[in-house]
Amino acid sequence: MTREEKSLVIEQLTAQLAENSTIYLADISGLDADSTSNLRRACFKAGVKLNVVKNTLLAKAMESSEKDFGELTNVLKGNTSIMIAEASNAPAKVIKEFRKKSDKPLLKGAFIEEAIYIGDNQLDALVDIKSKEELIGDIIALLQSPAKNVISALKSSGGTIAGIVKTLSEREG
Repeated sequence: MTREEKSLVIEQLTAQLAENSTIYLADISGLDADSTSNLRRACFKAGVKLNVVKNTLLAKAMESSEKDFGELTNVLKGNTSIMIAEASNAPAKVIKEFRKKSDKPLLKGAFIEEAIYIGDNQLDALVDIKSKEELIGDIIALLQSPAKNVISALKSSGGTIAGIVKTLSEREG
């Protein structure tokens, strides 16, 4: 690989790191071609981009990025694949599901919204992280709850002002 090609790859990796807030590093070495294809298919279905990267180029991209990857650069040894997704738990779910049939991929580390996770033992914690859509759904459900109480009070009291006041005062008491 020429120096110009390396510079181009570093620029592309730096742009990917800047554009995404969910970045996983995994070790997929030892997977045969068929297993690797299956992993790539599973990633595609889950909306996860999977690329094998050179450690030195990724380390340089991390250094030139505005984000602080902290200890994550220390895991750049051996075979490294980068997994990028919109949903913060999508790559973890793909890895966990794939490992039901294989002992790989191994999670080396992850960078999620400024938080850094190091080691394969973090996989279960990463699977349990709620996606942005799930959090928004939880918030909407919480916000709708008081409105539903008022609506049910209005319906149950027959719709008269006296009945509404009586029902609401009984609920608070």
